[in-house]
Amino acid sequence: MIKMNVLILSAMMLFGACDTDNPIDKPVQPDPDPVTTVELSIVDKKSTDQTKALYSQLWAIQSKGFMFGHHDDLFYGRKWFNVPGGSDTKDVCGDYPAVFSVDFAEIMDDRSLASNSNDIRRRCIIEARERGEVITACCHLNNPLTGGDSWDNSNINVVKEILKDGSQTNIKFKVWLDRLAKFALDLKDSKGNQIPVIFRPFHEHTQTWSWWGQMCTTEKEFIDLWRFTVTYLRDVKRVHQFIYAISPQMDVPKTKDDFLFRWPGDDYVDFIGMDCYHGLNPSTFSTNLKSIAAISKEKMKPCGVTETGVEAFTDKDFWTKQILTPATGRFVSLIVTWRNKYDPQEEGTHYFSVFKGHPSESDFIKFYNSPISFFSKDLPDMYIQAENVVVK
Repeated sequence: MIKMNVLILSAMMLFGACDTDNPIDKPVQPDPDPVTTVELSIVDKKSTDQTKALYSQLWAIQSKGFMFGHHDDLFYGRKWFNVPGGSDTKDVCGDYPAVFSVDFAEIMDDRSLASNSNDIRRRCIIEARERGEVITACCHLNNPLTGGDSWDNSNINVVKEILKDGSQTNIKFKVWLDRLAKFALDLKDSKGNQIPVIFRPFHEHTQTWSWWGQMCTTEKEFIDLWRFTVTYLRDVKRVHQFIYAISPQMDVPKTKDDFLFRWPGDDYVDFIGMDCYHGLNPSTFSTNLKSIAAISKEKMKPCGVTETGVEAFTDKDFWTKQILTPATGRFVSLIVTWRNKYDPQEEGTHYFSVFKGHPSESDFIKFYNSPISFFSKDLPDMYIQAENVVVK
């Protein structure tokens, strides 16, 4: 089912006869408004054409509505795992999300040596791209110093060691980036084009839970880590298909200054994201959407909600009340809900989006049918340059 936005046009009617031979009596047509071209700056000046085109479309779509996304939607769902074409979203509304979110950590860290999931990730990314959808990737990286997981914030020296050239941790982290670069450079569509990805490393850096968060790093260390990662991938490994996104966690009402906490610099960030787990509090979501949209316009960088949702929600009107209403009139390109864990016996409650049999199914259809929510079939060609948007 393809939704169509209906534009209502009104026209002025001219009454009364006029002498067509007298130019003074002819109605004067006003000059059309001049077309304003927007110019955006991208971190990687050698970005592929499709990457620049996607970047332009991320900006353009913000004035029309937002793309709906779901983490790992094509990888697994509440009751299925690794089924080509599978999607909890599609099971409910008949359409795929416009944005496929995925985690790159197992591609990068030492889990990659034994992981049997990276081929599935590749397949899902290619499937999404072939339908014209947008791909975004986070990284729940293990701790390269201690060997713990992302949540191991027991050692405040991990980033210091990453940044110490020649240290064991520095060498290990470069190997991790090398693996990511190889995966990305080999990631191609059916025409042989490298697939663009909105890449958001070190997400939720405003929190204390991670080894890259504010408990373990100074402001300078975090900024240096971000810049080191971008520079290494872009200039050393020559990965030119990444749009670099930052995503602070904003669960309560925040100001512009909160969003710019430990900002790496305009030359190192393409996309302004936020992870917003605001609970059943749409006013908080609305406030933060307003703030992020203001920063987007000020910095001339597209923005969006890179993670959101309520774990184990059962509200029948969740989608229209908690997502659609706060997002109406806001200038954001995407809203991505977190994952539905594979749980075929439904023994747990780790899910953040709709699935077949959920109480919010009917409301999700209303959400889907809204002219401002974009799903896969609603998308323009996201890989062709948007009209009147220039990316440099």
